[in-house]
Amino acid sequence: MTRTGNKSRRALPKEVRKEQLIQATIKCIAKHGLSGITLALVTREAGLSMGIANLHFDSKEKLLLETLQHVTAEYAAGQAAILESEDFSSTGARITALLDFDFSPPVIEKNKLAVWFAFLGEAKSRPTYQRACSRQDSMAQMRITELFQLALDEAGDTAADAALLAAGYISLVDGLWLNALVDPRRLPWKKAYRVARHYLASAFAQHIALDKRGLDGM
Repeated sequence: MTRTGNKSRRALPKEVRKEQLIQATIKCIAKHGLSGITLALVTREAGLSMGIANLHFDSKEKLLLETLQHVTAEYAAGQAAILESEDFSSTGARITALLDFDFSPPVIEKNKLAVWFAFLGEAKSRPTYQRACSRQDSMAQMRITELFQLALDEAGDTAADAALLAAGYISLVDGLWLNALVDPRRLPWKKAYRVARHYLASAFAQHIALDKRGLDGM
């Protein structure tokens, strides 16, 4: 029975094993930071052997890079689902959904945020990290600018700058994530959400109405 069980565990699909190792890496980075990560630490967290880790990742650096790509791809997919959906009745509803997504439990989960900021802190000296972070930032900037431009176009506003509004929103959210992660007592997540909502409401006060739904009751 024991041998059969062990064999079944070893025979799990490659993608399942990789996911286990990436999730373990996320937890380890949150606990120990990037500088404290070793393959031995990750495999112990995942309950796997070093042999399995070496089979799926040639090096610790490749595991770390795939972990960063996993976190950024997950966020990008959630954001794209909102910005590309045809289910919203108005531009205001779509902007509200974007705000709600940015402060939803899967996004503000502390381990994932810790990973994002850990890699961001290393990006300047690590070109591979910088490229991964920059791709995500550039894509978000473009998509949100397009959404904000649509809101301005619908209102006939030719004076406001959608790119600046988008840059302000992205920078504000990044700062709120960091401050709420580091000191949640000073900046609880409910307050962080309300700060971001106030920015959007002020930016588009004369143009659109944000939906009174979702996380607005936080």
